[in-house]
Amino acid sequence: MEHREALNDTPAGWDTGRENQVDLVDLFYLLWGHIWVILGCLAAGAAAALLITRFFITPLYEATSSLYVVSASNNSVVNLTDLQIGSQLTADYQELMRSRPLLEDVISRLSLEGMTVQDLEKQIRITNTSDTRILKVTASSPDPQQAADIANQLVSLAREYLPRIMETQEPNLVEEAVVPTRKASPSYLYNLVLGGILGAAVCCGVLVGRRLLNDTLVTPEDMARCFGVEPLATIPESGGGKGKKGLLRKKEAS
Repeated sequence: MEHREALNDTPAGWDTGRENQVDLVDLFYLLWGHIWVILGCLAAGAAAALLITRFFITPLYEATSSLYVVSASNNSVVNLTDLQIGSQLTADYQELMRSRPLLEDVISRLSLEGMTVQDLEKQIRITNTSDTRILKVTASSPDPQQAADIANQLVSLAREYLPRIMETQEPNLVEEAVVPTRKASPSYLYNLVLGGILGAAVCCGVLVGRRLLNDTLVTPEDMARCFGVEPLATIPESGGGKGKKGLLRKKEAS
């Protein structure tokens, strides 16, 4: 009876809570031991991202036109009042250039068949350079000529319609949009790096997950780490592969 009770009691030197601890050094060596697998997943992820970018993502071109929202009130001389008014009008222009009537007119004049106001609004971007009265109108499209046409047409109509609505003078045209020669998106390099990082991260996550979910004691070092004692001997597995140790489940050992 005394011997049986002694078996049921946990010795003072044993720390059964250790089996749930994560040893960062072990995880490092685990990943280092599978470095070629991780590099393979990195290459596979980068290649997959490159193929998806090349064959499944439509490239977009961007064209930009600019307006200067200030007008001279006295014989082409700009005074302080003109600058203050121009600064206040910039935000109004930025909002009104997205208005439905203006966008509908752009669609009609360019004969953009099948395009709705919502579709066109997603293709344009109107920004105001910090501390200036310059508005930049950027249009994006799979067709570079169409991108330039949309930006120029929108600026042209804004200069015609908005001063009449707001009862102000016409803003000055800084530059017209030109037909872009390079794609604005997607970025092959960015997607390549992102795909490689994701591939390597998934591989590392699988390896670490398998390690943490494995509750098997394989070596005497595992026994010492989990229970704080060294085993007296190990018994080879009978009928199994040569050199393999007998496996002991943590739950059974505890």
